[in-house]
Amino acid sequence: MNILTKWLRTYVPNIPASVDDHRLAEDLTLRGIAVEGVHSLGENDGHLFEMDITTNRVDAMNHYGIAREAATIYDLPLPPLDTTLPAANPAATPFPVRIEADAKALCGRFTARVLRDVTIASSTGIVSELFSLLNQKQISNAVDASNFVLLGMGHPTHAFDLDKIEGGIVVRLAHKGERLKLLDGTDRSLEADDLVVADERKALALAGVMGGYDSMITAATRNILVEAAWFDPASVRRSARRHGLHTDASHRFERGADFNAAPIANALVSKMVLLSGGHIEGDLIDIVVPAIAARTASRPPVSLSVKQVQRHLGTTLAPEGITREIVAQYLTSLGCSLVPQEADTFAAALPSWRLDLEREIDLIEEIARVYGYNKFANTLPAPGIVVAQPLAAIEAAVRQRLLSLGFSESISSTFASQYESDLYAASKSAGEGSIAMENPLSDEAKLLRPSLIPGMVTMLAHNLNRDVRSVRLFEQGTVFTGSTNKVAESANLSLGLTGDSATGTLYSAADTPFYELKGAIESLSSLVDHSGLAFTAVAPKWLEPGRSATALIAGKPIAHFGELATSEQAARKLRQPVHLAEIDLAALYALPLKKTTARDLSRFQAVERDFSFIFPDTMQWATIAAAIQALAIPDLKRLTPLEIFRDPKGRSVPDAHFAILLRCVFQSTERTLREDELTAWWTAIIAALTGLGGTIRDGQ
Repeated sequence: MNILTKWLRTYVPNIPASVDDHRLAEDLTLRGIAVEGVHSLGENDGHLFEMDITTNRVDAMNHYGIAREAATIYDLPLPPLDTTLPAANPAATPFPVRIEADAKALCGRFTARVLRDVTIASSTGIVSELFSLLNQKQISNAVDASNFVLLGMGHPTHAFDLDKIEGGIVVRLAHKGERLKLLDGTDRSLEADDLVVADERKALALAGVMGGYDSMITAATRNILVEAAWFDPASVRRSARRHGLHTDASHRFERGADFNAAPIANALVSKMVLLSGGHIEGDLIDIVVPAIAARTASRPPVSLSVKQVQRHLGTTLAPEGITREIVAQYLTSLGCSLVPQEADTFAAALPSWRLDLEREIDLIEEIARVYGYNKFANTLPAPGIVVAQPLAAIEAAVRQRLLSLGFSESISSTFASQYESDLYAASKSAGEGSIAMENPLSDEAKLLRPSLIPGMVTMLAHNLNRDVRSVRLFEQGTVFTGSTNKVAESANLSLGLTGDSATGTLYSAADTPFYELKGAIESLSSLVDHSGLAFTAVAPKWLEPGRSATALIAGKPIAHFGELATSEQAARKLRQPVHLAEIDLAALYALPLKKTTARDLSRFQAVERDFSFIFPDTMQWATIAAAIQALAIPDLKRLTPLEIFRDPKGRSVPDAHFAILLRCVFQSTERTLREDELTAWWTAIIAALTGLGGTIRDGQ
C-alpha cells in the first residue's frame, strides 16, 4: 500500500525535525513495518512510501496506524481522531435497523447515521490534494469521504442513498438465487451463505465487499445513510472468493477489522460530508452483538511479567537493558492499557485493533520489535538450553537414508479434497474420519489431508507435465484423522517415483520400480530393531491390483506401495506409470533406532557358493532367507539373490514356478575355512531349501 508522509505527519505533527522521511522509513522498517520504496513528491509534498504490510497487521494498513507506530518509536503522543459533529436535529422515530438472528454471528456491530439535505459535489481542499498525490480516483464528496477515512484510519464505510431504501436496514443472509447488481455494474446471483445489507424488500450491498448499484450516491442524492460495521472475516472472504471480487473493504475485513472503529469511522465520514452542507437527523444507531464484542474488543487481559520479558529477550547493548518503564512505555503507546499487579507483573488489556495479540509472548515480541532487534547483544545460548527433540535422530536417519537412495525431499499442501480423502486414506479405524475446514479456500482444499499420497501424486504429475521424465521424491509430514472436536495427528512418509530405474538381472524394466520401492522400505526398516519384515499382496484401492503390496512388521501394516491404479493414472492424464509408497512413520518411530557398529575386516579369504533352485510362485523370499538363517551357520556372512528366472514356454522352468540363483558368502575372522565344514554347510542349505518344496535346477 502507499502512504503519504505529508498525510502521516498531520497525525503526529511533533516528529523531531532531525527525523526526515528517509530516517522515518528506515526506523519503521527496522520495526517490521517495511518501507520498500521512498519516492519524492516535491519539496512541499513530502514523499510517498511503498509499504509491505504483513497480513496480521491490518491495523497498520492506513495512515493513522503507521502514525501510531511512529509515535511509539519516538515516544510521542498520538492525538485522537477528531469525531466532533454538529448537533443533530431530532428524529420523529429512530431509523429502523436490525440484524437478523442467523446473521448475528457474521455482523457483530452495525452503525448507521442519517444525513439530510446534503450536497453532492466534487471534493476540494485537503481531500482533493492528497488524493491527487496518491493518484486516487475522485468520484464525489460523499464517496471520497468514505475512501478518505479508509485510507486515513483504516475502517471501511459505505454511504447509501437514503431515499432508495424501502422501510429500513436489515442485515441478513441472502436467499439462494437472489440477484444483486453491484457498483461495478455486474449482476450477481447470491448464495444462501452470502451476507447482505438489505432493506425490507431487496439486497442493497454484499456485506464487507461491495455496495449495490441501485442505492449508490448520485448527483441527485439529497439524503444519505452512512454505514460503518464489523463483519466476520471468514464470511467476507468466502463471498469475495465466490464472486471473484477483491476490494479495499474486503481486504481489511478478511484480516479482522477493529470492532470499536465503526462509530469513529461513521462520525469521520459524516463530518466530511457535512462540510458541503446538510444536517444530522437523530442519534447514531449502534447495534452491538455482545458475543462478538467479547471475543474481539473485550478480550480478557493478558498477564505480562517483566522478568519473562527480560528472560526471553536477553542482553541488550544498553547496560540498563529492558526495564519496567520501557515495557510500560511501549505497550501503552501501542494501545494496551496496563494495570500494575504484584511484583513486576502487569495486566495488559489488549487494544481492539490488534487481534493478532493473544498471549504474553505476543506482547514480548512487540516490545522487542519496537525496541529494535539491532539493539540486542549477540550471545550464544547457555549450555543445556537447546535440547534435541526425542525423534530428531530417527527423523534425520530416515531423511539421510532416502537422500542416499536418490530421492529428493519435497513438501506438498496440507489440504485435500473430499474425493482424495475418500480414495487415498490408507486405513481408517472406527471413529476416524476426515477433518473438514470451517472456511476452505476451495472444494479442492476443504479437508485436512488424511494421507500424503494426494500431494505426492500431484507433484509427480507436475513434473511429468513439464517433461521431467525421471523423478524420485519423498515427503515427511503429518496426516490428520478424527473430527473437528478431536483431531489426531500422525507422522507419515510418502515416496513417489516414475521414469527409468537401474535395471539388473533380477527383474524386468516394468517391474524394477516396484522393487525399487520395496528395497527403499526394506532399507528404512533396517534402521530400527524389529522382529522381521514381511509382505502381503493385499493393498489399498488406489494401487493397481497385482502390482502392489503391503509391508508388515510383527503382523501389523507399516507401508503400502506399488503402481498407482490405472484408473487414477488415466483420470490424471499421467504420461507414464507412477509408483507410490505410504509409510507409517509413527509406527516406525515407535521402534528403537539401531546403533551403528564397526567391525574389523577379516584377514582370511571368503568362499562363495551359488545355489540354483526352482520354487512355486507362492514361495516368498522371506521364507527362503529365514530357512537358511535358521541353520545358524556361524560364518555365513551374506545371502544374496542373484537372478530370478521364469520360462514362458515352461521348458526349463515349469509353469507357475520360478528359478532363483542364490549366492552364499562364508568367511571367518579367525581362520581359513576347511573343506569339510563348507561341505556340511552346503549340504544343510540344500536340505533346508528342498524341505521348503524347492528342487535343484538341472546343472546345479
